[in-house]
Amino acid sequence: MVDARTLTFPAGFRWGAATAAFQVEGSTRADGRGHSIWDVFALTPGRILDGSNADMAADSYRRWRDDLALLAELGVDDYRFSIAWPRVQPDGTGAVNAAGLDHYARMVDGLLEAGIRPLPTLYHWDLPQPLEDAGGWLARDTAARFADYVELVLAGMGDRVGHWITLNEPNMTTLQGYALGTLAPGHVLMTDALPTAHHQLLAHGLAVRAIRAAGDAEVGIVNNHTLVVPATEDPVDGFAAAAFHAIYNRVFSDPVLAGRYPDLSVLGLERMPGLEDGDLDVISAPLDFYGVNFYNPTRVAGASADSDFAAAGLPFEPVEFDGVPVTGFGWPVVPEALTELLVTLRTDFDDALPPVVITENGASYPDVVVDGQVHDAERIAYLDRHIRAVHAAIGRGVDVRGYLVWSLIDNFEWADGYTQRFGLVHLDLETGERTRKDSFAWYRELLAAQRR
Repeated sequence: MVDARTLTFPAGFRWGAATAAFQVEGSTRADGRGHSIWDVFALTPGRILDGSNADMAADSYRRWRDDLALLAELGVDDYRFSIAWPRVQPDGTGAVNAAGLDHYARMVDGLLEAGIRPLPTLYHWDLPQPLEDAGGWLARDTAARFADYVELVLAGMGDRVGHWITLNEPNMTTLQGYALGTLAPGHVLMTDALPTAHHQLLAHGLAVRAIRAAGDAEVGIVNNHTLVVPATEDPVDGFAAAAFHAIYNRVFSDPVLAGRYPDLSVLGLERMPGLEDGDLDVISAPLDFYGVNFYNPTRVAGASADSDFAAAGLPFEPVEFDGVPVTGFGWPVVPEALTELLVTLRTDFDDALPPVVITENGASYPDVVVDGQVHDAERIAYLDRHIRAVHAAIGRGVDVRGYLVWSLIDNFEWADGYTQRFGLVHLDLETGERTRKDSFAWYRELLAAQRR
């Protein structure tokens, strides 16, 4: 059997692991940190599946050196983490909170000393609550406030960071946070949520401008992508899949990579709400890399008459795949979909697509510690097959420069609380003890093999 550890990737290909501030840090009231939309959402009864919150999480705000040691043991090239906006600027406006910014500066210094490249994400969903109270991503002004915050971060540590990610998964903020209400801030606006897409992308463009003005660092954005598959050959399902592809993928990729929005007539719109003259020039500023988060493909059918999607005027409805394994989340495991997705991106955008980095890929399974060990063979199989899928995409001409596992350690999994475990390292929720899973050793061996 082919194993990803036996493959040869191009020279310079980089390997890493990823986390996000709200999911791992804990210490939500430490050192002047302000409240974010996720603090409020998590403390609202009924919002989090297991009734938990992120006040402790993996305690990485205090134990970041322990996590750095794990990264060094793994042998990663890059560590993708996020900077919590409310730590740096508690109200989303005004002066910097020095204690918060200093924390990330120490992390960056520690990573550099260990020979690991920092890859900070400037926004991973934790909008300061005062900005949400003022309209959140529905308000155009939030994009300007984000640019101000980015300048504070650059002033504090831009001299040591050579690679930045502006936003993580703006589509999930729009679709789940503002349209469906399943993530913070929990609004159910359906298509009226679309201005949040534009304002996030505008924030991205303004951040790119600030980063370029501050020096010669490289910059990219991270989008969550899915390969959309029609449920049948029926034209109704084909139309539904095209509409879902537009709103899930292309609303967020096309403005960045091609300077335009896709046809929104499938949603009954002639123009992206909130779009003003000159915005697309800002949004489509050239990037050094394009981050792709991938977990699974999506099978789509025409919306059934009695579905919530039809009631909202949407022509599509996601449906289950037949006969494929699923993760603990119930997500279908179809690694070849990642290859096809990457090839499709290359075909759709041609030379406008910068080098790609797989910035998140991983799987949740119900891991347990037995005699001090975690045998997560299903996760190893998932990672092995998806890394081989990346290798196949490279063989078909896609310029992929890196791969980062989601995630380094079990964490607070958003609205699902602690019911899902993605980590290479098991987290004991009571003690904070970190136990390396079998997948940790497997990934370490893969990275070592790539350097021989």
